Amino acid sequence: MTAMERQVEGCLKKMRSLNFSPYTIRNSRFILRRFVEWLAEAGVHAPEKLRSRHLGNWQDALAARMNGDRPLKARSVNKKVEVVRGFLKYLTKEGLIPAVLVERVQYVKQPYLLPGSVLTHVQARQLLDAVATDTAEGYRNRTMLELLYSSGIRSGELLGLNVMDIELTGRTAVVMGKGRKQRVVPYGVSAARYLETYIRVIRPHFLYDAAETALFLNGPGNRLPYHTLRRLIHAYSEAAGLDVTVTPHTFRRSCTTEMLRSGANMYHVKELLGHESLDTLKHYARLTITDLKRTHRRCHPMERDGHGDHI
Repeated sequence: MTAMERQVEGCLKKMRSLNFSPYTIRNSRFILRRFVEWLAEAGVHAPEKLRSRHLGNWQDALAARMNGDRPLKARSVNKKVEVVRGFLKYLTKEGLIPAVLVERVQYVKQPYLLPGSVLTHVQARQLLDAVATDTAEGYRNRTMLELLYSSGIRSGELLGLNVMDIELTGRTAVVMGKGRKQRVVPYGVSAARYLETYIRVIRPHFLYDAAETALFLNGPGNRLPYHTLRRLIHAYSEAAGLDVTVTPHTFRRSCTTEMLRSGANMYHVKELLGHESLDTLKHYARLTITDLKRTHRRCHPMERDGHGDHI
C-alpha cells in the first residue's frame, strides 16, 4: 500500500468517525481509489509529491472523460470534485500538503435544468396499478411504490427503513436522510393500508432471521438492495406503457410536483423532503408554469373579458 493509499484509508476512517452514511463512504472510497490510481500513473505516490499541476491535469482528464459517447455530466464531475476536495482538506489538516492545493480543484458550472422525469397523477396511478398483488413479492413491491409516491422519501431512505420506524396508527415514518439526519414524514391512507397488510401478513413470508429489522426484504430475507428496486420500477413502467423514463427518484419528483400544484406550502414541502433550503424547490415550482398560465387565463379580468386575445 502506497503512502497515498494509506491516507485514503485514514480519510475514510475519519468520515466514519464523523457519522457519514455508509453510502457516502462507499462512494468516496470508489472515487478516491480512481483518483489515487490516476496520481500513481502520473508518478505521485505520496502526498508530499503532489503539486498544483497534477491536480490541474487530473481535472482536465476528468473533463475529457466520456460516459459512453457523451462527456460526463457537470453534476457527475462535481460529485467527484467534492470528494477529492474533501480528501485534500483532510491532507491539509494532517499537515501533509499546503492548503492552497485545495483551491486548485474547482467545481464546474452546472446548467440550470428542470428536474428530470415526472409522472402526472394519472400516470402514477397507472404505474401502481400495473403491480399485481397476488403474490408476496408483488404485494411487497406495491407497498414500496405506494410509500415512495405518498411520502416523497428518497429510495435510500425507503430501503433503509426498519419495521420500528413505521407508525401505523399515526401514519408516519422515521427516515434517516442525508447527513445521517432523522426526520418524521407522513404518508397517506392508501400507503397505510398496504403497509399494515405487508407488515402483519406479507413480511413474515420473507423473514428467515427473527432478529432482522429491515422493513423491506428480498427473497433470502435480507434488506432489499437498490438495484432490485430500480429493476422492478423499470419493469413496471414498461408494463404500464408509460412514455416516461421512470427511476426510483421519479416518485419523489412526482410527489413534490403534485403537492406544489395543489397549493402546498413550500416550507412544509421542504420539511417533508428533508431539504436544507427552499432553493431546490424553486426548480420544481417552475414545473407548474402550465397550471399558472391556465389559472391566469381563467382569473385575470383582461383574459375573462376577451381583451387578452388581441395582445
